[in-house]
Amino acid sequence: MYRELLDAVTAGDAERAETLLRKGAPADPADGAESTALYRAAAAGRTGLVRALLAAGADPCRVSGGEEEGLPLCAAAAGGHVEAVEALLAAGADPAGREAGGWTPVLWAAAGGRDRALHALLEAGAGAEDANDDGDTPLTLAARRGALGAVRALLEAGADPARPDGEGDTPLSIAYDWLGTQLESALLDQVTDQAPEDAEFVVGRSRAEDGTDLVTVTAVDGEGRPAVQLECQRGHAAVATLLEDATGEWLPFDELVERALPYRDVDEEAETWWTVAASLQRRGDRGTFDDAVRLCVSEDPRRRELAVDVLSQYGFTEDAKPFLEESLPVLRRMAATEGDERVLRSVLGALGHHADPRALPEVLEIVTAEGWTRTEADPAALAAVLPPGHAEGLALLVSMTSDPDPDVRDWATTGLAGLEEDTPQIRDALAARLDDEDLGTVAEAARGLARRGDPRARAGIERVLAESDDDYARDVVTGL
Repeated sequence: MYRELLDAVTAGDAERAETLLRKGAPADPADGAESTALYRAAAAGRTGLVRALLAAGADPCRVSGGEEEGLPLCAAAAGGHVEAVEALLAAGADPAGREAGGWTPVLWAAAGGRDRALHALLEAGAGAEDANDDGDTPLTLAARRGALGAVRALLEAGADPARPDGEGDTPLSIAYDWLGTQLESALLDQVTDQAPEDAEFVVGRSRAEDGTDLVTVTAVDGEGRPAVQLECQRGHAAVATLLEDATGEWLPFDELVERALPYRDVDEEAETWWTVAASLQRRGDRGTFDDAVRLCVSEDPRRRELAVDVLSQYGFTEDAKPFLEESLPVLRRMAATEGDERVLRSVLGALGHHADPRALPEVLEIVTAEGWTRTEADPAALAAVLPPGHAEGLALLVSMTSDPDPDVRDWATTGLAGLEEDTPQIRDALAARLDDEDLGTVAEAARGLARRGDPRARAGIERVLAESDDDYARDVVTGL
């Protein structure tokens, strides 16, 4: 019966597999040299089957005996199958388990840029400093792939940013080696060396889990089957920036600017751009501030945009904004003179981060300008600078809570809920959002009402708890 079970799991036939388990099929093979059904299910990310096999007694720490197989947790981590990873960990899988070559789940997740699986493993107690038999560490593997999210997770978990791999290469030197590399060409060269003679090559681009550009090169054999496939992420510039910060190797301001500019529209959410901007913000020194102000008058709008994004939270800490009095006049002046819409949107965001009521006239001027396309940044900035008792600004923010765009409604509701004022106008606007189709918006409205002691909050809280599976929305209302 086990062979039938293994075939059903391999084929993804959950109904057949579960029927066999109910009839008494063993969840693990008797022969240690055989493949385990659990490994096959984990490798394919079939979480339902993983759970069924575990419930039937499959050993989560057993090494699968098939060719090039190993630990189920390693397979799930390599594939980025987070739910399967979590199910295996909950069943007792060793987060530090090792398979052939000294590979651990963390090493597999890092090598594949699987940052969500990596987070789950690190939270379960896996070490960020594993090394395989060749001396590769999670950080050197993630740096080589250009996996920004994985590198960030590992650094946050305490990985040594200067530890070299078995060949003596540090994570930063590896990232530098890949900077400026034409990924498609580099991967094509590697695949060509491994591919059959009659192979054709397919180059694909998509998004990695962390939002960076993912380049895939596949060699397809004469029968149309994938023979070799290699992947790499276009995150090396951001990775290098994180590692420079971690090792204290600051580059000159202008070099970092040049690093960021090519990536403004490459990443899903400008991840490399914002990594560089955040690095410059954290410096908090006079020289970098002066350089950013200088860049605000560049003829290149992209440079002005980056300068504004740096100034938006320059040197900010939880308790202080040391350059507020110098940066605010620069931003207010740009709000009045800037002609490029994208730069102006950055100015609006920066004024919102500064959260100073002196900028209210500029914020109102921007968000009410003829032809301006409203985004979630508008209510966020307006709420941040809105002083108590300003009727015009409050009326505009209230109107945004019923905007056709759900993101605008959500941010406007969040901003309104967070105001210190308590008026019937605010309460009624919040209550109107309790029927919103977006449950995150409902949660924010309930929060705002609860802060004001309004009993209508109860209806929103109950609706979110009954209808939402979003952790953030549920956390908002359960904390009230």
